[in-house]
Amino acid sequence: MSTPSPGADRPILARLNSRGFRLVMLLDGVAILGLAVGTMWWRYGLPPWPTYPTGAYAVSFAVSTAIFISAFYFGGLYEREPRLGGAAVFPRAAGLSLAAGSLIALLNLALTSLANQRGSLTQRVLPFPIPNLLAVIVLGAVVVAINRAVVHALRTRREGPPRVVIAGEQGDLELARRHLAAVEARALVVVAEVDDPAGVVEVARELRATDVLLVTGAWLDSWYPRTIDHLDQLGLTTLLRVTGRETLFGLDRLREIGGMPFVLLHAQTMPSSQRHFKRILDLVLLVVTAPVWIVLLVAVSLYQFAVAGRPVLFTQTRVGVGGEPFDMVKFRTMRTDAEADGVATLSTGKADSRVIPACRWVRATRADELPQILHILTGKMSIVGPRPERPELTAGFERDIAGYTRRHEVPPGLTGLAQIHGRYHTDAEYKLGYDLQYLVNWSPVLDLEIIARTIWVIVTRRV
Repeated sequence: MSTPSPGADRPILARLNSRGFRLVMLLDGVAILGLAVGTMWWRYGLPPWPTYPTGAYAVSFAVSTAIFISAFYFGGLYEREPRLGGAAVFPRAAGLSLAAGSLIALLNLALTSLANQRGSLTQRVLPFPIPNLLAVIVLGAVVVAINRAVVHALRTRREGPPRVVIAGEQGDLELARRHLAAVEARALVVVAEVDDPAGVVEVARELRATDVLLVTGAWLDSWYPRTIDHLDQLGLTTLLRVTGRETLFGLDRLREIGGMPFVLLHAQTMPSSQRHFKRILDLVLLVVTAPVWIVLLVAVSLYQFAVAGRPVLFTQTRVGVGGEPFDMVKFRTMRTDAEADGVATLSTGKADSRVIPACRWVRATRADELPQILHILTGKMSIVGPRPERPELTAGFERDIAGYTRRHEVPPGLTGLAQIHGRYHTDAEYKLGYDLQYLVNWSPVLDLEIIARTIWVIVTRRV
C-alpha cells in the first residue's frame, strides 16, 4: 500500500495556496476578461464586432488577461498580506495595471510589425481598441481593489477579527494598551500581553493568535531571526512599532494600527513572486547570451587544460538555497595540493601562493566561475545572488553572525552585490550586509546593474 505524500490530506485550496495560487487570482482574471468584453459590448453591442472576426478578439482578450494577471502576480499583489495594517491595494494595482496595459500595447505593435515584415498584412495581431484598453487599465485597478476588500470582509466574517498578542516592556505595553483601547472590537481583539521576549511563541500558539505586535524595538535583536521564523511557521504576522529614529533610517511602507506606526517583519526577505520572476529572468538572459558564454566556456576550458593540466574542473561542496549543500564546479586555478591538510581556507587574493601563476588572470577576471552556468540552468544557482560558501565556513558564520541564514533564501549567485563592492578577503559580516541589501531591494533592474558592474570588475581584473 502506497504511503500518501505529505500534505495529501490538506484541502486542495490550501495546497494550491502553498504553491502560490490564490482564489482571488481567478476573481481578478474573470473581472479583467469581463471588462474587456464589456467595453466592446458597450461600444459596439453584441458580436460580431467590426474589423476583426470574433475569434481574433477572443484570443486577444485571453492573452491580455493573462498579461494582467502575470503583472499582478510578479508585482507581489498575491503575496500573503497581514490582516492588520495592510497596505493600500489600489495604488499598487493601478501601477501594475498600467504596466500590463503598456506591455500589451508594445507586444501588439511588435507582433504586428513582425507579421507585416513576413508579408502577412494585418492591422493588429492582437486586436484591442486603444480606448477600450485604457478603460480596462483604469477599471481593472478599481475592480482588483474591490475584490481585495470583499475577500478581506469574507475572511473576517468567517474567522472573526484578528487575535493579537502585544509583546514588549511594561512601559511600551501601557502606551500600546491606551492606543488600542480606542480600536473597535470588530477590528482586532487583544488576547494577551507578553513582557518576556522568550515567551511570545508559546503564548501565541496556545491562544491561537493571528498577529503579534512588537512594541519594544530593543527586543528585535533577540527575536531576529529565530523567533520571527517560528511565528511565521505558525502562520502569524509580526509587526514592529517604530519611532521617528527608525523612520529616519529609511523605513518605508509604514502601517497604522491604533494610531501607532508599524512595519511588517518578513520571515522571508524576498517574496515567492519575486523569486519566480528572478528565475524566469535568469533563463531569458542565458538564452539571449548563449552564443557568448558557450564560446567563452570552450575557450577557457582549452586554456586551462593547456596550462594547468588535469583535472580541468574543480568540484567543491557549497551551501545552496535553503542551506542544502550541493557540488559546485569551477575551473581549477590552484595547485592540486592547495588544501592537502583538509582545512577550508579562504583565498587571500593576489598574494595567495596556491594560485597557479598562469591562471591568475582566469581568477582575476572571474572566468573560473564560468562552469557554474550549468548550475544556473538546473536552478541550483542564479546569475546574481549571494555567493555560495563552503559548509565548514558557513557553520562558523551562522554561529557568530546573526541573520546569516537569511542569505540562503534564494539560490546562490554567479555574481552578487558583495562581489562588485568587496574583495576575496572582505569580512563575511560585511559581505552579509551586501547580500541582505540585495535581497531586500531586489528588482530586475538591480540584477542588470550588478551584471553590468561585474563586467567592469572583470575588465579591471579587480580581486
